Amino acid sequence: GPSGCGKSTLLNIIAGLAEPSGGDIRIGERSILGAHPKDRDIAMVFQSYALYPNMSVARNIGFGLEMRKVPVAEREKAVKETAKLLQIENLLERKPSQLSGGQRQRVAIGRALVTRPKILVLDEPTEGIQPSIIKDIGRAIRYLRDSTGMAILLVEQYLDFCRELADHVYILDRGAVVHEGAAETLDTSEARRHLTV
Repeated sequence: GPSGCGKSTLLNIIAGLAEPSGGDIRIGERSILGAHPKDRDIAMVFQSYALYPNMSVARNIGFGLEMRKVPVAEREKAVKETAKLLQIENLLERKPSQLSGGQRQRVAIGRALVTRPKILVLDEPTEGIQPSIIKDIGRAIRYLRDSTGMAILLVEQYLDFCRELADHVYILDRGAVVHEGAAETLDTSEARRHLTV
């Protein structure tokens, strides 16, 4: 959907960072409405990346595990496995200021992924990324989905990026679902009527 249509608000509601005005939120058969964000088994990657500038990539990725008091050896193993999955093993000693936008995005995804959530939520992962790097981000997300089987909820403005990665696409406009369908059968001309980007 276009900017301001409610995409980020919807993600915040799903992640437990905002309250819905009605309805229910279910993961499988379980309602998570009212559950604390930490109890939802959802990891969210924000548009801003929210990386700690004074920490290395390795420490940024493993910070959530550090806060959970996961033993150092176990934490280091999880960080290395996650970095390998995202193809950023060679960046582990760098600081965020030494990374490109696409690399920072992968580190932010890694920090969310390392805890092995049931659902990974990505809020506009192509925001501020150079067009030449967007395909790399798409490949990383697709590889992540295919290799882990994790459910990924992706919010995006760009229809082609969504169609390439998604099984199912919903288009929002002014806070309402105006179009939805399987990605491969989505009528792009109808969908684009609602997109102003």
